[in-house]
Amino acid sequence: MGPNFFDTARILVTGGAGFLGSHLCERLLAQGHYVICLDNYFTGQKRNILHLLGHTSFEVIRHDLVNPIFLEVDQIYNLACPASPVHYQYNPVKTVKTAVMGAIHMLGLAKRVKAKILQASTSEVYGDPSIHPQKESYWGNVNTIGLRACYDEGKRCAETLFFDYYRQNKVNIRVVRIFNTYGPRMHPNDGRVISNFIMQALRNEPITIFGDGLQTRSFCYVDDMVEGLVRMMNGPDDFVGPVNLGNPGEYSMLELAENVIRLTRSKSRLEFQPAPMDDPRRRQPDIGLAKEKLGWEPVVKLQEGLEKTITYFREILGRA
Repeated sequence: MGPNFFDTARILVTGGAGFLGSHLCERLLAQGHYVICLDNYFTGQKRNILHLLGHTSFEVIRHDLVNPIFLEVDQIYNLACPASPVHYQYNPVKTVKTAVMGAIHMLGLAKRVKAKILQASTSEVYGDPSIHPQKESYWGNVNTIGLRACYDEGKRCAETLFFDYYRQNKVNIRVVRIFNTYGPRMHPNDGRVISNFIMQALRNEPITIFGDGLQTRSFCYVDDMVEGLVRMMNGPDDFVGPVNLGNPGEYSMLELAENVIRLTRSKSRLEFQPAPMDDPRRRQPDIGLAKEKLGWEPVVKLQEGLEKTITYFREILGRA
């Protein structure tokens, strides 16, 4: 028995053909909603949503959020923005425009049609943090003119816009700060550490570690992240965020490389290179607020998630 008509929402997912967006579209369709996937395919890929194209409640629009769009929707998940350094530094002006103009256009749409809107912000708003782990109350330590600023400052400005529309125009907002997320459908050339390490290991190439390898990250499997996004969107209206979503398990780059080599049975060796500019030394979310307000915390262990991701990348290499 399908859901009641009145339980079915028209949901717009910007960046819906991306890694995280495609998993979110899949989840929302499974819940019985009508899903509009919007993407300009700058980093999103059609193959991420091919399996959804025959679904009667799935619609795809090719569109760039730098330009406005007019739709009738009940909810908006605003995920559109290049999210890895390789991609967002490729065209930094475009990255800022996508983050800021995209937020303005989606907030304008939400205001007009009275839709609930969730902003996918990022742990990068904390910059290279001087406190550890990072709480939502921390204002961050960001280099406003550095190579990463197009993304970091773009997302910070988007948060500002969301809260100004909330206070000034009573738009029903949600803001989540997403920490490192991984899983199947990651772009193989996105330059992120997990995709880099797995691709290098599967090819038995040297695994590139920037800096001393002691810098840490926290890795959240994509299914856990999607669960957090959906819970936040459908949570109480008096909790708008920002809220950290991520896995508090903290791993050094050396630990991650050793795990990947072991799980892929690779012959790769480690190769050290200088650390990039403004690369954060430590990254770990404090998810106390998400636990309290959403009853959410990750359940997928790193080894389980890595095994599923490795299987995906093996398939990609098999098709190449």
